[in-house]
Amino acid sequence: MLRREFLQSTCGLSLAAVLSPNWCTAADPQMAVEQAHAEIWRRFIDRHGILLDFTDLDGSVDLPTPAECRLGQPNALGWWSPIENGAMFNGMYMDAAVLRWQQTQSAEAASQARRLMEGLLTLNSISERTGFVGRGVSTDGRSHYPMGSNDQTLPWFYGLWRYLESGLATPEERQRIVTRITQTAEAIRDLDWSMPAEEPFHRRGSFAGFEFDSAPRLLFVCRLLHHVSGDSSWGTLYRQSLEARGGTENLSRREICARGMVFHYAKYHSWTSCSSVAVLRSLWELEDDPAVKADYARGLQASADLAVKSLPLAYKFDHNDPTVFDPDWRMMNRFWQPQTTEQAAQDLAHRQLKEFLKVSPRRARETEFVREPTSAAWVVSLAPDKDVLRQRAPEIERVIAHYDYTRLYYSQFFWVEAVWWRMKTI
Repeated sequence: MLRREFLQSTCGLSLAAVLSPNWCTAADPQMAVEQAHAEIWRRFIDRHGILLDFTDLDGSVDLPTPAECRLGQPNALGWWSPIENGAMFNGMYMDAAVLRWQQTQSAEAASQARRLMEGLLTLNSISERTGFVGRGVSTDGRSHYPMGSNDQTLPWFYGLWRYLESGLATPEERQRIVTRITQTAEAIRDLDWSMPAEEPFHRRGSFAGFEFDSAPRLLFVCRLLHHVSGDSSWGTLYRQSLEARGGTENLSRREICARGMVFHYAKYHSWTSCSSVAVLRSLWELEDDPAVKADYARGLQASADLAVKSLPLAYKFDHNDPTVFDPDWRMMNRFWQPQTTEQAAQDLAHRQLKEFLKVSPRRARETEFVREPTSAAWVVSLAPDKDVLRQRAPEIERVIAHYDYTRLYYSQFFWVEAVWWRMKTI
C-alpha cells in the first residue's frame, strides 16, 4: 500500500523509474527525498513504530531474541545490532514526519507521525525502571538491552515535543505524552541528570556536563518541562542552569550554546551532535529573552558553519563499490563475554566492531559517507538565518540527490527528509 500511495504522489513517477537502481541520478532532490521516504517506511519501521538501524535490501532483518537481550549479546549496549538506536532515530525522524504533515496535511503523513510517537512511548514503557528509555525491542515487542544513553534519551524528549507542538496530538495523546515526559524528566533530574539503566548497570550517560553534547540537552529538558507542565520550578532551574559554570574551560551553558557544535572525539561526528543542535533550535524558538535568543542563534549558525564542511563527504560514496555488507551481526557473538559494568560492555563492543567490519566493510562506507553528510545537512538546515540557508541550498540539494536510497543498508540517511521539508519554508 505504501508503494502504491508513493506512486500516486506529486512526483508522478513510473514503477520502472522507482525500481531502477539509477532512478535518482538525474539530480532531482525531490525525487530523491520521496525515494528515501518510501524506503524508510518499506524497510526500516518495525511493527511497533520504531526505526531500525539496518535491514537487507529486501527489508528482511534478524532481530535480537529475548535471550540475547537478557545476556547482553552481542553486548549489553546493543551496539551494532539492528535495534541499537530506536529512541535516537525515532526522535530525530519525528522532525521530518511533522514537517511533512504540516506542509501536506495528508492523512498518511499524520498516521506516520502518530506511529513514531507510539514507538517512542513504547520505548519508555518496557522497563520497571522509571525514566528508562530503551533503544529498541526484541521479537516479543518488550525485551530490550539494559542500557540506553543520553544520546538516546534526548531525542526521545525532542521527538515527543515535536509531536506535541505540531497540532497533531489529541487531548488523550497530549495527556499521555506530558505524563511520560514529566515522569522521565523527574527521574533523570533525581539521578543528578544521569539516565536510568537496568541492573547491574544502574545508570548510563548524563546531561550534567559542560560541553555541547550536554549543555543544550539539560536546558531543553528544563525549558520543555516548564512549557508543558507550567511548573515554575522547572523555569527557575532553567535560568539557573543557563548561567551555571563548569568544565575544564569554566564556561556557562549559555556560552557553550552560543559557541555551538564542537567536534571532540572524531574529526566529524554530526550524527551524534545533531540532536543537541535540534534542541538548541527549539530553545531558540521558545526563548523570550532577546539577549539569550541571540546567543542561541549564534550557536545555531556556528554549528551550521561547522557542519557544512561535512557535506562533501557525500560524494565519496560510490554506489557501485563492491564492498560487502553482511547483515549477520551475530558473528560478533563469538567474541561475547559476560559484562557487569558499562566499561566492560563498551570494551567488548569496540572489539566486536573491529571483527564485524572485517566481514561487513560496507558499514564503514555508509556511516562515513552517508550518515555523516546527511546528518550534517540537517544541522545546516536548523540555523535560523534564511539568507545563508538559501545560499547553501544548492549544495544541500546536491547531497540529497546523490544517493540511491534503495541500495543503502542502513537507515541513517533519514535526515534528508527533514532537511528537504525545512528548506521548503525558506
